[in-house]
Amino acid sequence: MYSQENINLKNILSQIQIASHVAVISVLGLIPKIDLPFLPGVPITAQTLGVMLAGAMLGFKNAISTVAIFLSLVVIGAPLLSGGRGGLSVFFSPSAGYLFGWLVGVGIISLIMEFLVKKFSIYWACFFSSFIGGILVIHFFGIFGLTIITDLKFKQAFYLSLAFVPGDIVKCFLASFVLFKLSTVIKSK
Repeated sequence: MYSQENINLKNILSQIQIASHVAVISVLGLIPKIDLPFLPGVPITAQTLGVMLAGAMLGFKNAISTVAIFLSLVVIGAPLLSGGRGGLSVFFSPSAGYLFGWLVGVGIISLIMEFLVKKFSIYWACFFSSFIGGILVIHFFGIFGLTIITDLKFKQAFYLSLAFVPGDIVKCFLASFVLFKLSTVIKSK
């Protein structure tokens, strides 16, 4: 009986973590997007920070589930993306590759985080895992998506995507800071 209660409690905790992170990514969508005139359809948003946090804080399964649920809500029309965007059409827009990249990136972040946290402080483990999964992986998918959906060549899409990198590096530092502070609070309890 005890083990069944333990399993149920673990499932409930996982569901709460997933729902909380879906909410965080959604709330970050309320921060106004910044449209770039030279790359219409691919705005700068704060939501990648939520993806980085989900990957760094949750295990692989819960991190993937978080982004999958979020994107599923977007597909069915929930206006959760920055600027109130939602619906199936966003997955055929220039930003589609970045959205698909979130799903792969969050998984990569969680896998790398699990490895690095044993070797580095939680701050630097989060930074490096967010940089690799949250910038390199997501941008790879974003660039690939741009070449498919627009008339851009790979090299052009690559150079245009560099405009996002400084802000994404700031998001890596923010995710690391948040995770470090949360771990400090949890350790003090």
